Parts: sequence; C-alpha cells; structure tokens
Amino acid sequence: MTFERITADPEVFGGKPCIRGLRFPVSRLLGLLAAGETEASILEAYPFLEPEDIREALRYAAFLSEEQVIEFA
Repeated sequence: MTFERITADPEVFGGKPCIRGLRFPVSRLLGLLAAGETEASILEAYPFLEPEDIREALRYAAFLSEEQVIEFA
C-alpha cells in the first residue's frame, strides 16, 4: 500500500512519518482525533492541512495496526 500524503525524511522530525513533508507528524494528527477533535476543528486550527491528509493518516494507522502484533496485558 502506498501513502502519497505521508512522508518520512531523516532530516524532518527525525524520520517520523509526517504529513506531506511538513513538520507535522502523523502521530500528532492521530492524537488530536483520539482526543475528540473533529475534522473541522483540526482544519481550522491547522489551515495548511487538507481533509485528505486526515483520511490518509487514518488509513496509515489502520495499515500499521494490521502489520504489527502487540501484546496487551
């Protein structure tokens, strides 16, 4: 699976996955959604983001959850 809106560059945020090469990590976007922020509130607070960035971040998270086995207590 490819993610056109998610980049990982060792020179940007230590290589963590970011949105479109911006200094905005996917983890921050997912954290905002997990905290209950709406798409509209995120786009208002971060006008450089686009609706498709949010959808792609969610697809990326779903992809990662399929790929990794995590043991829970």
